[in-house]
Amino acid sequence: MTDILQELEARRAVARAGGGARRVEAQHAKGKLTARERIELLLDEGSFEEFDMFVTHRCTDFGMEAERHPGDGVVTGWGTVNGRMVYVFAQDFTVFGGSVSETHGAKICKIMDMAIQNGAPVIGINDSGGARIQEGVGSLAAYGEVFQRNVLASGVVPQISLIMGPCAGGAVYSPAMTDFIFMVKDSSYMFVTGPDVVKTVTNEQVTAEELGGAATHTRKSSVADGAFENDVEALAETRRLIDFLPLNNREKAPVRPFFDDPARVEPSLDTLVPDNPNQPYDMKELITKLADEGDFFEIQAAFAGNILTGFLRIEGQSVGVVANQPMVLAGCLDIDASRKAARFVRFCDAFEIPILTLVDVPGFLPGVAQEYGGVIKHGAKLLFAYAEATVPKVTVLTRKTYGGAYVVMSSKHLRGDFNYAWPTAEVAVMGAKGAVEILYRSELGQPDKIAARVKDYEDRFANPFVAAEKGFIDEVIMPQSTRRRVARAFASLRGKRLVNPWKKHDNIPL
Repeated sequence: MTDILQELEARRAVARAGGGARRVEAQHAKGKLTARERIELLLDEGSFEEFDMFVTHRCTDFGMEAERHPGDGVVTGWGTVNGRMVYVFAQDFTVFGGSVSETHGAKICKIMDMAIQNGAPVIGINDSGGARIQEGVGSLAAYGEVFQRNVLASGVVPQISLIMGPCAGGAVYSPAMTDFIFMVKDSSYMFVTGPDVVKTVTNEQVTAEELGGAATHTRKSSVADGAFENDVEALAETRRLIDFLPLNNREKAPVRPFFDDPARVEPSLDTLVPDNPNQPYDMKELITKLADEGDFFEIQAAFAGNILTGFLRIEGQSVGVVANQPMVLAGCLDIDASRKAARFVRFCDAFEIPILTLVDVPGFLPGVAQEYGGVIKHGAKLLFAYAEATVPKVTVLTRKTYGGAYVVMSSKHLRGDFNYAWPTAEVAVMGAKGAVEILYRSELGQPDKIAARVKDYEDRFANPFVAAEKGFIDEVIMPQSTRRRVARAFASLRGKRLVNPWKKHDNIPL
């Protein structure tokens, strides 16, 4: 019996060693942690339960039968984050460069199947050279099986991808179908074809970092939702994100203890909106003053800065927030902002996370580039997302809200539950100057008359009361009391039940 136990320990030691000390050192030299070190930091201490530690590949081509490593380049299992169950896989770059084989893929599929069955999030740590070439189509089949699970798990359990090394070729499509992607600066990259192929085919010279690094995907492509300085920070922020999310689509997000009065009054909000209607202000100030303890977890902070998305808590309850940012493009909606916000709204709706919308939007961004880029269809994504959402929706209008953009931003007409406005809000088809130039075109050569017309229009429409008179605004509130009003609104909506007409699925304008 003792011999058998010793053999078990010896086999475990070999598996834990990954590709060996030399390759582990090489991993550390790049500023990267090993797969097991990452899992240790991600999960609660001592909570990790591993699956398939002794699995090896079955390939006999190209002399592969002579080199087998237990685990086959991926560590899989489950554990807890702040006491709540999650499933996790971490590719081990020290074993065959983390490349995906048939058995490697089967290990990932096994825990994804269990996650769907048992209702817990899946966290994938990607650090892989791609498909294992020696296995040919068997490796591609493994990718296909993983992709299928990503689709089946979508909207059922949260899926989070951490890119902590290379992720290239077909491998990128698994993270692309997950809910959130985090990258590590200077050590992770994603692209479908690498710099060498790009140079051969298009004659463009580009580095791996420029083509698919963290800065590229958080600022330009919007593929990634956040970039962090190192593995440790990325893992810590992932733990923080999981705390905002439910385990699955049948459970509510966790309610955390809070030490912040829901009725807290913020007198500074009474002067947040400047007197000059063209002067910007920082919408993040409002978000942090509404949140419990000022805690705001922003998603896609570096992309489409004209709209803010992220999570906060009100009375300990997770709330998704979407807010126009007047500091960037005056808070206009454009293609990028619409896509960013639409995806976030759909995530919140899928997982029963209430949505708070803070509105200061002068309209959709005009221009040839926007129209050629399909702003109509992209803007419709956000409209569609808000209209189909059945979760509690509370909206606060702070300043301008003009034209179609007013309707799109969770208006009463898209089944907004509580629609509040500050006294500084303006609900109209367009700004006074533009409206007067259309209505009184014959008087354009008479500046005095036009100025008087603009003043009349502003007096009539540059306020929230016309909309309130029609019932499109539920209440005009004092800015300083916004946290209390929003907290009470969400509290009253905790029992909300709203079901859309039966359908196999919708056809969102992609």
